[in-house]
Amino acid sequence: MKKHLIAKVKNNSIAQEMDIREGDALLAINDQPLEDIFDYQYLCQNDYLEVLIEKPDGDRWLLEIDKDPDEDLGIEFDNGLMDGYRSCHNRCIFCFIDQMPPGMRETLYFKDDDSRLSFLQGNYVTLTNMSDHDIDRIIKYHMSPINISFQTTNPELRCMMLNNRFAGEALKKVDRLYEAGIAMNGQIVLCKGVNDGDELKRSIEDLMKYMPVLESVSVVPVGLSKYREGLYHLEPFNAEDAKLTIDIIEGYQDKAYENCGLHFIHASDEFYLLAGRDLPEAGRYDGYLQLENGVGMLRLFIDECDEAIERLKDMFKKNHSLKRRDRKVSMATGKLAAPYIRKMASRLTGLIEGLSVDVYAIRNDFFGETITVAGLLTGQDIEAQLKGKDLGDVLILPQNVLRSGEDVFLDDMHLPDLENSLQVPIDIVKSSGWDFVEKIVGERIYE
Repeated sequence: MKKHLIAKVKNNSIAQEMDIREGDALLAINDQPLEDIFDYQYLCQNDYLEVLIEKPDGDRWLLEIDKDPDEDLGIEFDNGLMDGYRSCHNRCIFCFIDQMPPGMRETLYFKDDDSRLSFLQGNYVTLTNMSDHDIDRIIKYHMSPINISFQTTNPELRCMMLNNRFAGEALKKVDRLYEAGIAMNGQIVLCKGVNDGDELKRSIEDLMKYMPVLESVSVVPVGLSKYREGLYHLEPFNAEDAKLTIDIIEGYQDKAYENCGLHFIHASDEFYLLAGRDLPEAGRYDGYLQLENGVGMLRLFIDECDEAIERLKDMFKKNHSLKRRDRKVSMATGKLAAPYIRKMASRLTGLIEGLSVDVYAIRNDFFGETITVAGLLTGQDIEAQLKGKDLGDVLILPQNVLRSGEDVFLDDMHLPDLENSLQVPIDIVKSSGWDFVEKIVGERIYE
């Protein structure tokens, strides 16, 4: 029987009342052993529980608990999943982890391919690491949405791209999820000369058969770092490639919208920037289902900035003194988004007297200049390229340069160390356009 170590017991909880303590182990609920957090959450929905606890000395307690169906026991575990994370056994030709330099922290080299993390954290999974038992549990607990890395629906090509002879067969699992009504989102990492062009058309046509249960599919260009020695040869996309890809995707968007009211297939912002095309209007993003894949992030940012600027104008009408602000701000971001950031910053400096904003597009020397997104910038590149510059009153950085919930960059530099080196306070801006405007202006405007 699997033991799940209890790391914390909440104050005034049922668990505390029953004398369950940190260091105890949860063994079973209602005589059912627990595989992971989903068994725990499912069984805890009952209003009567028999909870089997093992104390550190080996003594076992069977506790009878009456509670409300939605009432939590107040137990937290060392691992939020209550189980080990499943690693990826594929050797994908496009995998960015294989393109990482040596000597970075160990967690950056871990490849997860765990369907449970897809539900909990939005991770994308290849399906190759999922058993029939896993599919049964997803359907039983109605875990959704499940995010799937398709890459291609051509079975032979998928086996090649994932370097896994079972990768093509794994696509059949989508049929079971579809039949059970499990909401899904998809991703295609596009590799030039591999799964683009006619292969992309085939994949889109195959995936459209799963609409609307499969709610959206993003198409993102492969990221190529300078650390690709010994890996499958891949070429970066150019402007012409990006235009052709967008034309394919937008053609299928129109068909999808006619069929079920969803645009369904989406090109990432990077393709539009590379092609020099205007970003689609907000309505084409179907409620921004693929923001984490860089789909619609810039459109949402621009529209929110527009709203925030209009709010500022209303504030100025009521208080003219707000139009004067002696403030110098610096911003650092990736080369990809820098033109849009400069445009928005220019609108604000034109609106507010005394406001100065310098936007620095940081070159990615760490991974290579072909990597242009802010989320892969390192502290050392920001430090090297801003050292000695007059950064004014504050340096503003995008939130995605840091690990989630921490003050650490990809290269393990800590935010306070960068502040000390550059001798300037650093403020972190969220992806929201409202937050962007507030950080620059230094004034609360959102209500």
